[in-house]
Amino acid sequence: MRFFCFSLLFLLIFNCSNTKTNRSELIDFVPKNATVVLKTSNLESLKSSIDNSDFLQKISNTDSYQKLENTLGNLWYLKPTSDILICLSKDLKDSLQYSIITKYNKQLFKTDSLPNYIEETLAYKNKTITKSTLNNNTFYSTVIDSVFVASSSKDNINALFNNNTATDAELEKTYAIVGNDKTLSTILKPGNTFLESLFIEDSLSHKPFTNYVAADVSISQDEILFNGVTKAVDSSKSLINIFKNTIPQENQIQNITPSNSDGFMSFTFNDYDIFKTNLDRFNKKDSIVNKTTLFNDIIEVGVIYEDKNHAIVLNSIDVIATKDALLSEQNRIGSYRGVAIFGFSLPSLFTETFAPLVSFNKANKYCILDNFFVFAGSTEMLQNIIANYQNKTTFSEKNYFQDIKNNLSDASSLMQVVTPTSLNTIINKNLKKNSDYKLADYNTSALQCIYETNFAHVNGVIKKNKVKGSLNSVSEELNIKLDTDILTNPQFVKNHITKQKEIVVQDINNNLYLISNKGKILWKKQIQGAILGSVKQIDIYKNGRLQLIFTTPNRLYVIDRNGNDVTPFPIRFNDEITQPLAVFDYDKNKNYRLLVTQGKRILMYNVKGQTVSGFTFKSANNTITCEPKHFRIGTKDYIVFKTKSKLYILDRTGKTRVKPKTANSYSNQPIYLYNNNFTTTSSDGNLITVDAKGNVSTKDLDLSEKHFLETSSKSLVVFDENKLSIKRKTTELDYGDYSAPRLFYINDKIYVAITDKQAHKIHLYDSQAKLLPNFPVYGNSPIVLDNIDKDRNLEFVSKGEDNSIILYQIN
Repeated sequence: MRFFCFSLLFLLIFNCSNTKTNRSELIDFVPKNATVVLKTSNLESLKSSIDNSDFLQKISNTDSYQKLENTLGNLWYLKPTSDILICLSKDLKDSLQYSIITKYNKQLFKTDSLPNYIEETLAYKNKTITKSTLNNNTFYSTVIDSVFVASSSKDNINALFNNNTATDAELEKTYAIVGNDKTLSTILKPGNTFLESLFIEDSLSHKPFTNYVAADVSISQDEILFNGVTKAVDSSKSLINIFKNTIPQENQIQNITPSNSDGFMSFTFNDYDIFKTNLDRFNKKDSIVNKTTLFNDIIEVGVIYEDKNHAIVLNSIDVIATKDALLSEQNRIGSYRGVAIFGFSLPSLFTETFAPLVSFNKANKYCILDNFFVFAGSTEMLQNIIANYQNKTTFSEKNYFQDIKNNLSDASSLMQVVTPTSLNTIINKNLKKNSDYKLADYNTSALQCIYETNFAHVNGVIKKNKVKGSLNSVSEELNIKLDTDILTNPQFVKNHITKQKEIVVQDINNNLYLISNKGKILWKKQIQGAILGSVKQIDIYKNGRLQLIFTTPNRLYVIDRNGNDVTPFPIRFNDEITQPLAVFDYDKNKNYRLLVTQGKRILMYNVKGQTVSGFTFKSANNTITCEPKHFRIGTKDYIVFKTKSKLYILDRTGKTRVKPKTANSYSNQPIYLYNNNFTTTSSDGNLITVDAKGNVSTKDLDLSEKHFLETSSKSLVVFDENKLSIKRKTTELDYGDYSAPRLFYINDKIYVAITDKQAHKIHLYDSQAKLLPNFPVYGNSPIVLDNIDKDRNLEFVSKGEDNSIILYQIN
């Protein structure tokens, strides 16, 4: 369905005439000499994706990458509020030039705090241009019709003021294809010199493959995916059009390609005669009657690469007819594992027929494996193919190939699949280097084109292979680096659209991040102050859409899924907020009550930001030492909190519902409902429980002043010094600096996590106080444990280094 919709949209756009006369879109400001146009709706997310991409970091030390990074370094100072275009070109001296285009806003480029920034205004009769120098890079900028344009080339800025600035019609149509709200989309124009070849086959590197390419690119930590379309305007000069008027067939060459080869290429067609006519037109050859019938019943041709050796594979839909076409080539020269090997007297036939897709002209031997006719230049290569086919050790049998198939179509006109060695070679072709990028983990990468009417879909995947974790193993799924150090402990929140979990965290500059469970930064938002406690979620409109809600020392925030403030929030407070926000939903009907603690006082608000007048509690006897909580016992509601000397148990209106019959000096630990009793600890290490009638029970646990307590409704967890007690079962840990234990009840199982911040170790225990297999693991904060995706494995998130978040999976 996605392909159908994309196809329909593409056809409509490319068959509509261009009637634009005014420059109202960003694409109208693209320099004519730009051959690559990048579009992003989230500059911060793009930067994070690049910084966290394992693949891009592997090539980041190359001259080309460094040059591009240095040239575009000033880009990250921009704070756009909408889409931004990054245009790349090369001048007559082959020097890299760029232009940046986005809607102007007052906060877009703030220069006050930038070191080593120099600015000069160039005023002319009908235009004003700003010349800026930052970090030794000079660029020019202007604002036209509320559009900000900056460029390393003054000529590109001057051209904007000329009357002759009509947009390339084909570029404009192509631009309409790329997605909205994407972290990265890319358009490649004809003649771009930034991406010269994507193929192993050298003969394809020197042929014009297509003209315009538009693709949405997804960059995550361990994979890069792209999905888009391509169109060649001139039907006779672009290789992609050799598939015109043919129907893509299911690619099957992977079923015969040995897993120890360097990869393969497959091209398909439903009618060989049409395909051959198109190919001859491309090669400027006269279409003559074929002298051979060998290809009449072929629907797929493949090339298997093995170092310098190649094998040509024909996939036949009529094996008997194809064998008959080889009757004159029955010279048996040997056999291997029961498969006959024959000589072939026309080794150049394949290049004469299929150039430039096939360049190997030494295939003088062949064998037949079911519907596959395999031609090669060496007996050893044929033997390797036969052995792997019989042993079922081909590409199609490997997990890493199965993984990338999820991102590809079963049928395509052209498909190339490569191993790390070949991927390394392709990168070196484009960067004009001879380097080893250490890509051993990228077992399989793929590119495919699926020809439709007058255009083709393009899919690609570069994916790092993950070894499937053994039972109970703990694998690091993501390591997400932020620009600056982390302030709060990372936690999970629910995505109401996917029903999966995402990550929220705050950095020391008070930026709040929402990060997908694939490691993509969805948005970054600066807030006023550090978040108190955890971020909670509410459904403020009662429509299934969730918002984030929390307090900082002087603000109450409600933020929607896109990072926007929900009116009338944030609410500003003059007096300091001293405890995390408490959110109560008494009757589970989404009539939320928001409790803000300020020293001795508690203020109650509704989701309109209005004070709830029916809540009459005025002030505690002293500073409130914990976040207020709501419990329900039977049909009665209880609001509980405490000071150092008093436990408050109120009803909904703020009046005392239960008064403890004896007084205590309380610790700073939270209050829990344990065995239907209000439970906390005293400052001298006793367990204090209060029932619904006010009866108080004290149990001496012999705890030190720096103890921790957490409970569920029936499970008690206590940590003191180096002893962890879970449901009265105690285990001793090494002495260290430990976080408070956290108790999780998931799938009818109890898990207790505790982190030694001094030794950087996360421990996870079961209900019997037994350490789970393969723990401890590295981490520097308390964890949150949950099932965040669609599989059955549990994940947990922790702070890693000062500026990184680690996501683990328990297999």
